[in-house]
Amino acid sequence: MDLTDARWSLDGAEAVLKLRALRSNDDFDSYWRFQLSREHERVHRYRYANGAIPQAA
Repeated sequence: MDLTDARWSLDGAEAVLKLRALRSNDDFDSYWRFQLSREHERVHRYRYANGAIPQAA
């Protein structure tokens, strides 16, 4: 993320600042686990009866 002469859009710059803040506060790992769980629910939950995702054996 340390690029010389990098040009960012406003949305891109905001995203980079948020990621830098997460990294500097040592919160990135918990943030990433949360994002993965939300994505898993968004992508898979609607495919299963009653929204229950079966557990791996």
